[in-house]
Amino acid sequence: MKEVKIFDSYAFLVFFQDENNADKVEELLLKAEEGKITILLSVINLGEIYYTISRKLGRKIAEQKIEEINRMAVDIVPADKELTLMAAGIKASHPMSYADCFAAALTQKNRGELVTGDREFEEVEKEISIFWI
Repeated sequence: MKEVKIFDSYAFLVFFQDENNADKVEELLLKAEEGKITILLSVINLGEIYYTISRKLGRKIAEQKIEEINRMAVDIVPADKELTLMAAGIKASHPMSYADCFAAALTQKNRGELVTGDREFEEVEKEISIFWI
């Protein structure tokens, strides 16, 4: 069974802005392209990437980055009822952003490892596996 990595928006923003640890994100993306791992991204976190880039660089750039993600070996996971209630349960018990709760819930649901550098996830570090970048 392939290793499952869940990206939150932080991972893609680091990659797109070529910040520290962008190389680690790129390495995981290449492994996914080669079929060695599976990368999942909640559609909620996809929206978070869009609005963050749109605010900083404009909608046209945001749309281009979303298209880049669409061409990558990344599975976009819809926010169905089960995932939404899991995220809501995390939000109810942890002071985290709602979007981050979707990344955490997707990680729990798939027994994967969350790829992030967002320290907000320290809240759930005992509940999910985290690959810190």
